Amino acid sequence: MSNLLYDALFGKHRGESTPFLHLIDGSVITHAAFLDRASQIANVLAAAGLTPGDRLAAQVQKSPEALMLYAACVQAGVIFLPLNVAYTTSELSYFIENSRAGMVVCDDASRAQLSPTAAALGAVLETLNADGSGSLTDKSATASASFEPVPRGADDLAALLYTSGTTGRSKGAMLSQRNLLSNAITLADYWRFSESDTLLHPLPIFHTHGLFVATNVTLHAGGSMIFLPKFDLDRMVEFFPQATSLMGVPTFYTRLLTDPRFTKDLVAHMRLFVSGSAPLLADTHRAFEERTGHRILERYGMTETNMNTSNPYDGDRRAGTVGYPLPGVELKVTDPETGASLPDGQVGQIEVRGENVFQGYWEMPEKTAAELREDGFFITGDLGLVDADGYVHIVGRNKDLIISGGYNIYPKEIELVLDAQPGVLESAVVGVPHADFGETVLALIVPEEGSEPDVDAIAAEAAGSLARFKHPRKILVVDALPRNTMGKVQKNALRDSYRDVFATA
Repeated sequence: MSNLLYDALFGKHRGESTPFLHLIDGSVITHAAFLDRASQIANVLAAAGLTPGDRLAAQVQKSPEALMLYAACVQAGVIFLPLNVAYTTSELSYFIENSRAGMVVCDDASRAQLSPTAAALGAVLETLNADGSGSLTDKSATASASFEPVPRGADDLAALLYTSGTTGRSKGAMLSQRNLLSNAITLADYWRFSESDTLLHPLPIFHTHGLFVATNVTLHAGGSMIFLPKFDLDRMVEFFPQATSLMGVPTFYTRLLTDPRFTKDLVAHMRLFVSGSAPLLADTHRAFEERTGHRILERYGMTETNMNTSNPYDGDRRAGTVGYPLPGVELKVTDPETGASLPDGQVGQIEVRGENVFQGYWEMPEKTAAELREDGFFITGDLGLVDADGYVHIVGRNKDLIISGGYNIYPKEIELVLDAQPGVLESAVVGVPHADFGETVLALIVPEEGSEPDVDAIAAEAAGSLARFKHPRKILVVDALPRNTMGKVQKNALRDSYRDVFATA
């Protein structure tokens, strides 16, 4: 038995002197150097007593060494658990304890806070800082650069990713070698990645988008990455001339459009801009195309499945849609109550099946059974429809559905109307408690810079465009919408903040 994921992503590049990581200081790490250093880390993991199937929890800043740690885990058969750098000690303790991690890797600043948790589990605690220093790299510096990849099968777990936990305790999505590899192969082909590609990489690597999409696709194709610690406008402008592609979240694109240096000439040689992790406004699509001549390719995925759909590489990339199901992915829209398939054009819950779909939730058989059907279809929790041309539209999360006076209301439909109004940059619609209707529609709008939206005129336009039961009962102007690190609007936070807005209504 070979190590499928390692062989397909890493092993085939061993000994190659071609560039893999271009760093902001001008230095370059070749594929060969990267894999030698990853093997040294793999030897440290083995020396610490980690065996195939053990979990390694890592809350570390983005760095080449952090990516080497991922490669080392794949090589050693250790299940990699990357954790958001924004998590608090309390949150981290839950993930570490729940996963029963055999090793915890954090930066030096967090060591004291996490030591008791690691000690209680008997877990080894190592450090890795943003500059690459730390006990892990100190130990690996003297370790052998030779490490025989541990045999792992297609169904062996490669990663454990915890969901955001907005409706209760976070669930650990178990991702196998097959899950990660199938998606990397499909996306590299569908998006036409090759060894001549250089991906501009400003995404975090504790998340599916930056790690299992951007990085795995580049590795499978044999290309290289300009490895930015984070999104930085000045750095983006500096490095665009060296890149061929970018994967980002909507806020990347809106921020690029605010900079006069971001011009058609700057990105004339680019071949692909991909957006995901949150919906991209149609206005952003149009403004980006007008500015650059490029049409952003929007896709749809999630922690439990990696990528499910994509707008076509060749063909019409339609704003407001997430394209077609990817090759090898089956997608259907079903009735949330009965599970019966719904016809095209009708809104229901989205279910997907394919080799990309996870194995279930870590030690949560009831949650797994509730969301992963026996026939392999995963109930995503997203609401959407498939139009007459086969394009998939996402209208919101099932938990974001507003039921007011017995009527089902999809926030996205209202948001599209609000976003189109003069002076409105973006909007969010949520359901909040209401004495008469159970819950009712609250709209929050963010004004364009220098604008003062006419709330009465916007309400009148909504009244003329939407059925009465969909009308926002109140429209509030806010400075910004709360977002997570991947740019998604946190509607649960909005519901909590404004839950009493109609308390006396």
